[in-house]
Amino acid sequence: MGNEIIKLELKEVMNAGERALCSLKTVQKELEHAKKWGIIDLFGGGFFVNIVKHSKIKNSSFYMETAKRDLRIFQRELNDVQMFLNLNLNIGDFLTFADFFFDGLITDYLVQSKINEARKQVWTAIKQVEKFLIDLQKLYDAQNDL
Repeated sequence: MGNEIIKLELKEVMNAGERALCSLKTVQKELEHAKKWGIIDLFGGGFFVNIVKHSKIKNSSFYMETAKRDLRIFQRELNDVQMFLNLNLNIGDFLTFADFFFDGLITDYLVQSKINEARKQVWTAIKQVEKFLIDLQKLYDAQNDL
């Protein structure tokens, strides 16, 4: 493979990685909002707080799907340059349902726990993508030196 083709492939991978990273950071931001509203709900926030919290969870789920799509694209692009990425991100729908219909301290705690678990997964994914991007940049720079 020629130097210019390799550089083009690496640039495509890096662009896909940047899109994935941006999507993950959007999820992270929404999960932070959901966490804050969840804490308020744990201390008896009431119906309005519950609505806002679930709105944030729903937004997080939407952005999570976008991030998963962007990560799949990134993974395909990485395969083109013989690298691989494996991430699994998810937020459970049942807890949202349970929280609305069985409102109480226990289900609020479970929802908060699920939010925190998702935050950790997103943080891990962000760190992995950032590391890949650093490695890809090094490869790209090395191609310029040839």
